[in-house]
Amino acid sequence: MAQTIIGRSIPRFDVYEKVTGAARYPSDFNFPDQLYLKTVFSPSPHAVIHSVDVSQAEAHAGVVKILVAKDVPCNEYGLLINDQPVLCGPGSAKEGSDHVRFLGDRVAFIIAADARSAQQAESLIKINYEELPVIDDPDRSGKSQSPMIHPELGSDLCSHHQIRKGDVTAAFSRADVIIEDSYFTPAQEHAFLQPEAGIAFLDDNDVIHVITAGQWVHGDQRQIAHALALPEEKIRIEYTAIGGAFGGKEDISIQIALALAVYKLAQAGIRRPVKTVWSREESFLGHPKRHAFQIQAKWGALRSGKIIAAQIKMIADAGAYASSTEVVLNAATIAAIGPYQISNVHVDADAFYTNNIPSGAFRGFGVPQACFAAEMQVNKLAEALKMDPAEFRLKNVMHEGDLSINQTPLPPGIGIQEVVEKCNHAVHEKGGSFSQNYQKGYLTEEERYSYGWGFAAGMKSFGIAPDECWAKVEIIGNQNIERVKVFHAAADMGQGVHSILKQFAAHEISIPTDQIEIIASDSATSSNSGSSSASRMTYMAGHAVQAAARMALQEWNKEERPAVGEAVYHSPVTTELDEQSGKGYPNFGVGYAAEAVQVRVNMETGVIDILAVICADDVGKAINPQQVRGQMEGCLTQALGYAQTEELIQRNGRLLTRNFSTYLIPTIKDIPVVMESILVEVPDPNGPMGAKGMGEIPYGPLAPAFCAAVHAATGVWFNSLPLKQEKVIFNILNKKKVGTIKLNG
Repeated sequence: MAQTIIGRSIPRFDVYEKVTGAARYPSDFNFPDQLYLKTVFSPSPHAVIHSVDVSQAEAHAGVVKILVAKDVPCNEYGLLINDQPVLCGPGSAKEGSDHVRFLGDRVAFIIAADARSAQQAESLIKINYEELPVIDDPDRSGKSQSPMIHPELGSDLCSHHQIRKGDVTAAFSRADVIIEDSYFTPAQEHAFLQPEAGIAFLDDNDVIHVITAGQWVHGDQRQIAHALALPEEKIRIEYTAIGGAFGGKEDISIQIALALAVYKLAQAGIRRPVKTVWSREESFLGHPKRHAFQIQAKWGALRSGKIIAAQIKMIADAGAYASSTEVVLNAATIAAIGPYQISNVHVDADAFYTNNIPSGAFRGFGVPQACFAAEMQVNKLAEALKMDPAEFRLKNVMHEGDLSINQTPLPPGIGIQEVVEKCNHAVHEKGGSFSQNYQKGYLTEEERYSYGWGFAAGMKSFGIAPDECWAKVEIIGNQNIERVKVFHAAADMGQGVHSILKQFAAHEISIPTDQIEIIASDSATSSNSGSSSASRMTYMAGHAVQAAARMALQEWNKEERPAVGEAVYHSPVTTELDEQSGKGYPNFGVGYAAEAVQVRVNMETGVIDILAVICADDVGKAINPQQVRGQMEGCLTQALGYAQTEELIQRNGRLLTRNFSTYLIPTIKDIPVVMESILVEVPDPNGPMGAKGMGEIPYGPLAPAFCAAVHAATGVWFNSLPLKQEKVIFNILNKKKVGTIKLNG
């Protein structure tokens, strides 16, 4: 068993329940005598709330209680900093909580006997507010800082990071070719299938028990306890089946509201469960989005193909609150030049507050934005130098010991050369070529289609440095092992981590996986295992479960019954980055991917058909190959939407794309006929069984590979996403070119 379970595609732990419909999601839970909670959102994207009159609404039939800002014991929360009011309005101690800063700010919670009564009562609430000017553009260059969104901070700069490596001015003077251009990547909606929902009640021990779906049970527990000014042990968070997240359920949505409702009702002598289910429109408004980025890039290379200089300026839209902007911007800064060894680099990255929906964690965590600009620059340099894009990359990729953008070697197990070579080989096996072949002149009926291949590569760190993860393993039986319990707090959002934990435990104890029970995602049964984010769970939880299983097996061999092992795994050492130079060792693990895309473009209409996507992904070690391929293909499909169809439109602080009729995610008709996932295994010497985090890695290269393919087919470069039909045909007709090309000599 020990030799075979790792690297095998065992069935997912929840496959039967999900296929048969037996799996219970938060909205499926109902208890006798339950009440319903309705969230009242802000009437304005930027305003001062002078008063909230709920008297008529509270008198409405079916309404039990309405909560406003003064009812929140500690009126603040936030993923990294407590900058967002639980409820906006007068009466609370938090400075600035009488301001609303985006349309998703909450003003009141209506608790009623049913959803209809709550909905009717909402129209009876009278909000007296004073509109403030709306700021919806993060670019503050030469613009007034008044009025500020967060005047208490003295500036609307949310985060700044920079890199200073070498001498870019001198390097550009030596460059034979310089490409300078501007890029834009949009905000993106997570579009998970299950909107935010949950139910809460007060148990027999007066603990507030919240059943919901998120990404970090102990993170939810901490934020609820803070907002309610209660000890954490008075809050229990339990996750049931989770219908997708992708970073969008890392921030609090309905959790504090439910706990607050139960708490305040109990103080009034009412012990009844409270349930809420957000509509799709409420979900669109209420949770953070991917950061929109504006990027200016100037890169220089020698005629030999060696890239010698890169200068990048990034401006990101933080939205109304900080969420995870600090770490997202840091990740984008570190990824600004991709997996290439460039001796001279200058990066400035700023994120500014706006009155848009807050920007937060989304699969890839800042890297897709940086990767888009970097890989577009690499493809344009390759074209200017008349070099094959894959061969050009191989002249510049990082190798063991090379100094990264942070002036330190990357973590060991660098697989970028292998993924570039394997992806390139797969393209040529299919008869593909990266040369331009777009049609010129008048097109006949048969000639209206033009075809092209595009190539891109990328890297992304995994884990949250410094990181730690808890696990407990209990072996049960008398003479023989009858069953094993694995306790862990990991949220399984569909990625299959609970199956992976079974495999690690089975490997260590040498038993079949069907003898293992996973007890997970409950703060009452597990200590803190960290967030299911940053592609960290296989690496971190794998180590923790392995260690706990070994300890339990040692106790078993000492004839302890039951035998218990409990462990906390601490990640490898990293260092803080120097604020001026960016020098340091920020990550303990990095994964790599290379991708090729083939498209067919209708030159008369601008319609693009994606015919093939090939992805070579360095996963270190595929613990469960089928799940790895599922993660790769799901990631690529989501990235296709980002590249081609998904356009979240916010104007003057108003969200115009509020549902799936206006915000277009890929359907089965948009999936390429050929989607080839190539598993590359360059082991991480520090990873469990050599594994690396991989769930986000394929995201970054897809959009630039797609744009390169469209360029090969049309002769036009597209520097902003998404490539919707009207943009494509307009630029084909106008033959948009590269921003600036400088050829020396």
